[in-house]
Amino acid sequence: MMMELRWRIPQLPAVEQCIALLLVASFTFQICASASDVIYYEPFDESFEGRWVVSQKDDYKGVWKHSKSEGHDDHGLLVSEKARKYAIVKELDQALSLKDGTIVLQFEVRLQDGLECGGAYLKYLRPQEAGWQPKEFDSSSPYSIMFGPDKCGSTNKVHFILKHKNPKSGDYVEHHLKYPPSVPSDKLSHVYSAILRPDNEVSILIDGEEKKKGNFLSGDDFEPPLIPAKTIPDPDDKKPEDWDERAKIPDPEAVKPDDWDEDAPMEIEDEEAVKPEGWLDDEPEEIDDPDAAKPEDWDDEEDGEWERPKIDNPKCEVAPGCGVWKRPMKRNPAYKGKWHAPLIDNPNYKGIWKPQEIPNPDYFELEKPDFEPISAIGIEIWTMQDGILFDNILIAGDEKSAESYRLTAWKPKFEDEKEKQKAEEAAAGLSDGLSDFQKKVFDFLYKIGDIPLLDAYKPKIIDLIEKGEKQPNITIGIIVSIVLVILTVFFRLLFGGRKPAVNVSETSTDASAGTSTNQESIGEKEREDEVENENENDAAAAAPPRRRPGTRRDQ
Repeated sequence: MMMELRWRIPQLPAVEQCIALLLVASFTFQICASASDVIYYEPFDESFEGRWVVSQKDDYKGVWKHSKSEGHDDHGLLVSEKARKYAIVKELDQALSLKDGTIVLQFEVRLQDGLECGGAYLKYLRPQEAGWQPKEFDSSSPYSIMFGPDKCGSTNKVHFILKHKNPKSGDYVEHHLKYPPSVPSDKLSHVYSAILRPDNEVSILIDGEEKKKGNFLSGDDFEPPLIPAKTIPDPDDKKPEDWDERAKIPDPEAVKPDDWDEDAPMEIEDEEAVKPEGWLDDEPEEIDDPDAAKPEDWDDEEDGEWERPKIDNPKCEVAPGCGVWKRPMKRNPAYKGKWHAPLIDNPNYKGIWKPQEIPNPDYFELEKPDFEPISAIGIEIWTMQDGILFDNILIAGDEKSAESYRLTAWKPKFEDEKEKQKAEEAAAGLSDGLSDFQKKVFDFLYKIGDIPLLDAYKPKIIDLIEKGEKQPNITIGIIVSIVLVILTVFFRLLFGGRKPAVNVSETSTDASAGTSTNQESIGEKEREDEVENENENDAAAAAPPRRRPGTRRDQ
């Protein structure tokens, strides 16, 4: 093309020649700039073997496969077996600094069999000098950033975790992005993007749409915050012995009334009750079934002496009742219960004691996060599902480059999968498929579930939404249930109830911790429970049937 333009340029006027040259130069510059902005790209068009290193650690028995995505010819890296741990890593040509300019971490995941309990996230690893080897890659291998979907039990989030070195202690601490977005619940390809900007901001995108934005240095966005609190409670401060935290106390001058009987029962017999006429005192409520016959295979030695099963006495069905008649009970008008002195304001009340604040000896300031360089990309997961397909792993130095890959590599594939899904639903005559309106409703409900104020209720809300997606006919009921949850939170806040406690069991809260990712914090406990349940179910299915009891009264 360059040669063709040069041949034509002499035939143009001077001004147009200059314009043509500028256009060619500009186009050439854009091509070079775009190429330079792509730091790493893995489309998995060819087999990963020889390029990616599978961990040889004993715990990681899961088999990786180079496989086509269901429904089209695009290949990816496939999780092929259920209930396995997987680990695989790809070294970059050179370590990448995250400290300068914009960095986009992006990859695709398709949950072809859904995701009930498992992870589908990537780890961006520090250089091997930090103490790891590709063939020994495992959960303890030091990483700089962990990013991607994870779902199990109450966990349903797209993780973003920064592992940052504390400049005072030297320990590496996990800092979790607060209130991350939820994992899409369908079986289509989705693209996840984390954009790290030089102004300390991070954005999480799903399918190109920003779902979460935060600032690395804000305590409102990361837990624990990268910058610790300036003051802390004094660990040596002790509550004075005479400190009274009781707002109310029993009235010391109150006296129990003379007519207060603490021993009076709550209920007494109704003396005015009369036995109904026709009551059958001598008839039992149940009798032996006269039509029952001893089974031919009954063995008295093995099964015990056979007894006829009981049935309701037919005489009692037409009578007011059978057996010994007793007067019914009624509430005792004299009952008052145990007497307690009424409460009054405590004149010695000093409020809830708190230790005094002192300067935090571990406090430090940051202008920018001290990102560790990344030298490899790893996938280290434990999942109960197979069919997880990774594709188009990208590291770029420009947001437009990442967007270009989304539009060219992901978007056509995603649209094709959506159309095929619609066609399959139509061919199967599924009248309960989600309408466009219902999909918009559920997308909106997912956004409601990501509201920080509702974080304590998020697992319940997500569970309701997923049930609604599987049973679209109950959409209205789902909306009503979520509205009730929101109203509950609103009234608790309005009338003095406590703000819902944020569940921080899934995040690292020990600011002094220096270990690598604790898998239990991202759903491993739930995965262990699921494995145990599967084993118990298998054992129950294989167990011999219990012997029949010595009597068949309940049969």
